[in-house]
Amino acid sequence: MKAASLMIEAIEVIRFNIPLTEPFVISNDSIAVADNVLVRIITRSGLEGQGECSPFPTILGETQDSCFAVAQKIAGRLIGQNALSMESCSRIIQTTIAGNACIKSAFDMALWDIAGKHADLPLYVLLGGKLDKPLHTDMTIGIQTPEKMAAAAEKYKAQGFPYIKVKLGTQPSQDLIRMEAIREATGPDFPLRIDANQGWSLADAKTALHLLAKHNIAYCEEPVSKQYLLDLPKLRRESPIPLMADESLFDAFDALRLIRLEAVDFFNIKLAKSGGIYGALKIAAVAEAAGVSCQVGCFSESRLGLTALAHLALSRQVITHYDMDSALMHAGDPVIGGIVYGPNGTIELPDAPGLGAHIDPLFLQEGEGKVITGSSKYP
Repeated sequence: MKAASLMIEAIEVIRFNIPLTEPFVISNDSIAVADNVLVRIITRSGLEGQGECSPFPTILGETQDSCFAVAQKIAGRLIGQNALSMESCSRIIQTTIAGNACIKSAFDMALWDIAGKHADLPLYVLLGGKLDKPLHTDMTIGIQTPEKMAAAAEKYKAQGFPYIKVKLGTQPSQDLIRMEAIREATGPDFPLRIDANQGWSLADAKTALHLLAKHNIAYCEEPVSKQYLLDLPKLRRESPIPLMADESLFDAFDALRLIRLEAVDFFNIKLAKSGGIYGALKIAAVAEAAGVSCQVGCFSESRLGLTALAHLALSRQVITHYDMDSALMHAGDPVIGGIVYGPNGTIELPDAPGLGAHIDPLFLQEGEGKVITGSSKYP
């Protein structure tokens, strides 16, 4: 296929919303609807790719409205570019506007989808991976009453999920009550992870981590505000529970800082933080060089975004933990193809070229969209 035929001719940006089965509550936010944005990149030959993002304002600083607006600016600069020139396109995406990693990840995802389709390879193969490790997801319990959280834990254990992640980050005494109820429901040995989403103060984090250690916790994600980065090393040394970076880890530079400070034990890579797969691969490379194991995580993406995440997970051995459950919380599923959830939290990837997933066009008819065409005014 000639390079001219791979020139980006049009980009469509579409808002789409997916209700959740019930509100999902964390320490600093609550959502009832996944307000997502789809990016479709269409080349001159008709080859196209799709990418999705799920803005989470209190963590990412982006909303569906801001993503929709910024996407049109990025799209205007990408028109006329070769869709396979990943480094060049990535530079355009990154330099159009500072921050806004969430919407940037949707463009990145769509470009990788095109690259895989052009090569006639599943994306994980194009990225150098193979089907040599099983993928499975944990299941997350949002903040509710201790009774409801215990009931959810009992249900997820019975469904065979290998791990349960528990959202905490309120008063340590209340979080302890929640965990005691959950432990009573699951038994003492079932694997549990916790995530405070920056909800504790430094003092409360020290108290909570010591109170919760008796409940055999695998690790705790982001116990305190990322503003306390310089205090994380001391907290880590004093904590009886290993720590994982999430909100304090957006890009490879964050990864380098965390490693130099010896601040955490694990990294949580999310496409909406890293600006997409291109940035996520850089974080994984830094982690691998430093011997830091990684988790892949999500916000409220559909199976489209989670399929891209699964391809990334298979491409790097340093990724050993998987939190890919957001689509299981949705009341509807607009995705054709993509990952398939099996028994016991298992995840299977399609063997189709590219992502192997796309949003149902009929579903998108209800969303607001805008098509950007024409020649780019940028070199």
